[in-house]
This record gives sequence, C-alpha cells and structure tokens, in this order.
Amino acid sequence: MMKRLLILAAPLAIGLAACSQNTQNETAEAANSIAADTEATTRNAVSDVDAATDQAFGSAERHLDNAGDHLDNAAGRADASLDRAGAAIGNGADRAADATGNALERAGRSLKD
Repeated sequence: MMKRLLILAAPLAIGLAACSQNTQNETAEAANSIAADTEATTRNAVSDVDAATDQAFGSAERHLDNAGDHLDNAAGRADASLDRAGAAIGNGADRAADATGNALERAGRSLKD
C-alpha cells in the first residue's frame, strides 16, 4: 500500500514542482513588467515636470517683460508730463517776470511825472 501511495504521489510531486517553476517564471515576468511600467511612468512624470517647469518659467519671464514694458511706458509718460509741467512753470514765471517788469516801469513813470 505504501508503495502504491508513493507511485501515485510521485507524479503529483513532479506536477507541483513544474507548477512551481512555471509560477516562478510568471512571477519574474510580472515583476519585470512592473519594473518596466514603473520606469516608463517615472520617465513620463519627469518629462511632465520638466515641461511644466519650462512653461512656468516662460510665463514668469513674459510677465516680467510685460511689467518692464509697462514701467518703461509709465516712465515715458511721466517724463512727458514733467516736461509739460516744467514748461508751464517756466511760462508762468516768464509772465510773472514780465508783469513785474511792466509794473515797475509804470511805477517808475508815475514817479517821474
């Protein structure tokens, strides 16, 4: 009876050993596939982060350029306004000097007469 049991168990043990090797191969293939997927996902993530970083820096650079342009334009307008204000002050001072000179001339004529 024991011999019979061993004869029946031998094919079963060989089958289990074969399944075990097959299972090991499939597990190794699955692990390799997971590793390849992880590498591809990591590579894609790095590329996405690089692209997003480049886009953010480009956007910041454009905003800084625009801000610089606005400051240049504002400075140009301020210069023009200051020039007009200076001219107005100069014209006002000239008119005041002319008026003062005229008033002094009239006062001098009045004193002569």
